[in-house]
Amino acid sequence: MEIKPYVHTVHYYETDKMQITHHSNYVRFMEEARIDFMEQLGYGFDKMEAEGIASPVMSVTCNYRHPTTFPDKIVITLHVEELAHFKMRFGYTMKVDDTVVCTASSQHCFLRNGRPVSLEDSLPEFYKILKEFEVKA
Repeated sequence: MEIKPYVHTVHYYETDKMQITHHSNYVRFMEEARIDFMEQLGYGFDKMEAEGIASPVMSVTCNYRHPTTFPDKIVITLHVEELAHFKMRFGYTMKVDDTVVCTASSQHCFLRNGRPVSLEDSLPEFYKILKEFEVKA
């Protein structure tokens, strides 16, 4: 299965007084790309939540390498950096043309009724699909 990169066009309101994309927006761009990635896998967050599984963000890291401005098109590729029974970590590479503007990661856990749950036990088919996209360092 081929996953298409997510493309976000920087909106004017996402920039600051210096006309540079405000750093806080990159976390939102990551969420947009993550939702798109999951949808492309056929298992969006709404489907997970319908199965009673929540996947909150535990941590986020961003390494800003080059500023972006309105109306840059940021191409975001995403991969699974780590997948374990109770958590996963996504990696993101954001580019404008051939320039890497940001590398980032987000870590998530799996919960059912507010308690940790094994994704492999709860949604084995989805766990298997995610495992196929895990990139070993």
